[in-house]
Amino acid sequence: MSYVGAIDQGTTSTRFMIFDEAGSVISVAQKEHTQILPQPGWVEHDPLEILRATEAVITTALQSAGLVGSDLAAIGITNQRETTVAWNSKTGAPLHNAIVWQDTRSQSILDQIEPKLSAKITYKTGLPLAPYFSASKMSWMLRNSATVQSARNKQELIFGTVDSWLVWNLTQDSIHVTDVTNASRTLLMDLKTLQWDDELLSAFGIPLESLAAIKSSSEIYGCTSSSGVFGARIPISGIVGDQHAALLGQLCFEKGESKTTYGTGNFALINTGDEIIRSKKGLLTTLAFKLGDEPAKYALEGSIAVTGSAVQWLRDQLGIIEKSADIQTLAASVPDNGGVYFVPAFSGLFAPYWRSDARGVIVGLTRAATKAHIARATLEAICYQTHDVIRAMEEETGTSIKVLRVDGGITQNELCMQLQADILQTEVSRPVVAETTALGAAYAAGLAVGVWKDKVELLTQWQESNHWKPEISADQAAKGLQSWNKAIERTLNWI
Repeated sequence: MSYVGAIDQGTTSTRFMIFDEAGSVISVAQKEHTQILPQPGWVEHDPLEILRATEAVITTALQSAGLVGSDLAAIGITNQRETTVAWNSKTGAPLHNAIVWQDTRSQSILDQIEPKLSAKITYKTGLPLAPYFSASKMSWMLRNSATVQSARNKQELIFGTVDSWLVWNLTQDSIHVTDVTNASRTLLMDLKTLQWDDELLSAFGIPLESLAAIKSSSEIYGCTSSSGVFGARIPISGIVGDQHAALLGQLCFEKGESKTTYGTGNFALINTGDEIIRSKKGLLTTLAFKLGDEPAKYALEGSIAVTGSAVQWLRDQLGIIEKSADIQTLAASVPDNGGVYFVPAFSGLFAPYWRSDARGVIVGLTRAATKAHIARATLEAICYQTHDVIRAMEEETGTSIKVLRVDGGITQNELCMQLQADILQTEVSRPVVAETTALGAAYAAGLAVGVWKDKVELLTQWQESNHWKPEISADQAAKGLQSWNKAIERTLNWI
């Protein structure tokens, strides 16, 4: 029996999962890390804390499974994508806290870019100019961090997304690589050439020598250090940004197939095959994946900044619930939202609006409103935001999504998934392995070393664990959507 390990480094936690040849979960360990919030709109992570958490969950998962590192045939890595790390190429030490994808501090840098250049950047990258992406985060560090500036002057500066940071620290020779999916989220890679683009680098003032080599999503990049956490030299052979990994984990290999992942934020992707579709509906044009020497596949993506993290906000900031899982019971204690709508635009609205001036609102409050209504409105907010993205995706591609394939932590919330089916008026399907992000990274790694022969073999592994159908009428859904749209309007022009 062959086993494949997958590091799933997310926004709020790091997970290590071990899969067997059937794609079944053998072991899993997870550890949260600190969300550093220095100012409103600023979100940072400690890169060393992430590295320590990664090493801890690897150790725990291996021990839990009764395995050692040498039992693993390969390692795959999937990661929060746009989050950016700067470190010293000589010492390996971080030069600044990682700036997280949710962070909006670099908006002023983007505001200085001329409209003509802005349009060219969007055409080459498929992305709007937003602080969400990595380039302006790198630019901000170069302008504002003395340690980053010093490293650049000494030609010791390295920038990378979290996948690059982990590969650098886990490999024997400190290899600096990334894959096409992560590179496509930086505003620095040309979608056609799959290479860093000189004009884009110049626009943001990023030195080419500080960036990683761009590779496919499935190939052997290097081996782990025998003196490291695995205690053996194991091929790291899969790197895939988290949402692209979920597309792989849901086995959406063909054009028109889609998935929606529910995590800290929500992310819907639809495979557009070899075609680069340039969105007119606020979606992102991005890489789907590139498996070894096969041609790259492209996708349209709808990104929602705050979904699962809205539940954490109820838990951590408001104290409405003690643990995240409690929201289902609380929300189910009332038959409806009592007229309460919550738009968690904490750092602006992402797709399909792209309004960095928006801020969160709770509207429709009366004296009869309770914490249960707010909890239910939070689950509905997850579903309404997903509705807006899916509808834009259908219009863009001219296809109708008959069944929504879902994955991620919140899909274990049965009420939330029923609300999703009701609001979208579409059937919802959840696979047996709901954490398809890690599974997709394992598939990418395993394909590269022959654990799985090809994609056809993988297609036999997908199994459904639950299915939801709409339980309210289209008219009822339309009325709720009308109120949701009114709530969206209240968020705009706040900043």
